[in-house]
Amino acid sequence: MGTIRQLRACVVTLAFLAATLCASPALAQANFDRPGGDYHSAPVISGDPAECALVCERDRRCRAWSFNYPTDLANGAVCWLKSNVPARVESDCCVSGIRGAGVVERRNAASETSIDRFGGDYKSFDLKRSDGEDACKAACAADNKCRAWTYARPGYAGKEAHCFLKKEIKPPRRKAGFTSGVVR
Repeated sequence: MGTIRQLRACVVTLAFLAATLCASPALAQANFDRPGGDYHSAPVISGDPAECALVCERDRRCRAWSFNYPTDLANGAVCWLKSNVPARVESDCCVSGIRGAGVVERRNAASETSIDRFGGDYKSFDLKRSDGEDACKAACAADNKCRAWTYARPGYAGKEAHCFLKKEIKPPRRKAGFTSGVVR
């Protein structure tokens, strides 16, 4: 009888461990807002959505959060804490998540999310909000002098999105609101 109980306990424990390991973690959703349920808002001086997620994590009342990117240099980023979990709505203004969901940034070989390659600029220009980082990357790829590029979201280097083309490949520095890449 004792061995059957121990065997059942082992099977239950293994099933629990398998379920825990297979469960995917909750992630923040870039380009989504969660309107409603606000009980607190605060500026985010760093402009980093991960800071908003951390504030929610440390506040017992917080169930969800929305991070609004800055609209220009004067109107900075804002973190909105939510007392419930509102439905998400697609919007490029924001990053949102539920408590326990960290911010996971897109990673691929061509783009470096939250990276600025400061210096080495030979040309810079504003972009339309709809153009995005792909237009900056394409401008660099089309120019023989360009070795690297940095894209600044609207509100991080001015009211509009901004593209910096670089004649030199500078070391990467972590900086929220910027995306960079090396072309040649």
